[in-house]
Amino acid sequence: MEVAAKLFGARLSAQKARLVADQVRGKRVEEALDILTFSPKKASSIMKKVLESAIANAEHNDGLDVDELKVATVMVDEGPTLKRIKPRAKGRADRIFKRTCHITIKVSE
Repeated sequence: MEVAAKLFGARLSAQKARLVADQVRGKRVEEALDILTFSPKKASSIMKKVLESAIANAEHNDGLDVDELKVATVMVDEGPTLKRIKPRAKGRADRIFKRTCHITIKVSE
């Protein structure tokens, strides 16, 4: 049985989040938490919270054993992009894209 946790609109680009997602996909939950704890990336702390939520959902909602869980799937999709303007010289302006992403983590036994 797969149990999921989702985070929508994380202030992080999907490209950078996928670098961390590839490290934990298919691993045991304890090993994935260790990887996320000691990774220096911003995405790792965000993904760790989503993984902990998925573990809590599995334990509370479905009564699964936490020691036997593994990370089944990690999906990182692009979210809406916030567009901002940075003023430049001589009346010009550059666009700044503040990217967001949606993170979905599924755990299973």
